[in-house]
Amino acid sequence: MNGETNVPTAIAVTSADLVLPPTDQQTPTAALLQAPDAQPLEAALVGMNVMLERYGYVVAVYPASIATAHERRLHTIRSMLETDRLALLKLDLPPLGIAVLVRQLRQLSICDFSAGVVASAARLLSHYIYAGALLNSVTKLDRVPVSLKSHAKSWMPGSQFGVLANPDPQLIKISSSGTGAGAGGGVGGGSGAGAGLSGPEFATQLLVGKGTLVSDWVTATLAPAWQVSGVQETGLPADSPRWWGTAKMIEFAAFLPDISVLYQLVASVRREKCHWCGIELIGDRCGFCSAPLTPPENQSRAAGVLNQGSP
Repeated sequence: MNGETNVPTAIAVTSADLVLPPTDQQTPTAALLQAPDAQPLEAALVGMNVMLERYGYVVAVYPASIATAHERRLHTIRSMLETDRLALLKLDLPPLGIAVLVRQLRQLSICDFSAGVVASAARLLSHYIYAGALLNSVTKLDRVPVSLKSHAKSWMPGSQFGVLANPDPQLIKISSSGTGAGAGGGVGGGSGAGAGLSGPEFATQLLVGKGTLVSDWVTATLAPAWQVSGVQETGLPADSPRWWGTAKMIEFAAFLPDISVLYQLVASVRREKCHWCGIELIGDRCGFCSAPLTPPENQSRAAGVLNQGSP
């Protein structure tokens, strides 16, 4: 079945809070791959086998911060089923950014893309997600470079920091007037310069997950500066406080909301065949077996699109 087009693709996640409400009635939900302490291995194997039989291919998305035992379970399932139709996508994005990407993959899963293209599209689409947070402290933040000066300011009462983790790390200190002042480099330029954090140069909507921090900076300052077409609120993913190093935070992610734009973006990239497993892919790496695209001259053809906005 490798490389076939128009094969239904199931999207799976490792946490229920990574499944955002659908944008329309056509967007399918995602399956939940539970942790070892929540489901016996035999039941997990049966569930995955049922999904593979029903949908043909499964694209499982999970965060890089996942528990080691949970990640090991995913690889055990693929190994014991001896299947090349299960893609395991490990993403180093903030939790809300992963949830946004998962929803985009859910949207693409019902388009006329093969499972291989859907899986490898994750790397491309991640460059167009501006994921960050407003934090009261950066003393425990290890996901974004933080200067000693910023660490010192974290101890000052009332300090707040605007942080962008993707696509380009940025950090600013938010003044008492609600404006951003540079506090870590990478600040300025782009449509979001007025908010201190450089924002996207294309039309986006903003998803906001509120923690325990009380502030309107994200909606009143950042959103207008980034010229987003709309602001949506959602619950904060359970892993967000651990990812950002504090529970006093507001997480946000700007994203491409239009499925037609997502479709054109993915369709514009040249498709190749994986030399190892034979499945279709875009970019420079197979989403199912992780084999790099060869020969080298083919890698350079896709690099121009895939590297837009990448670090």
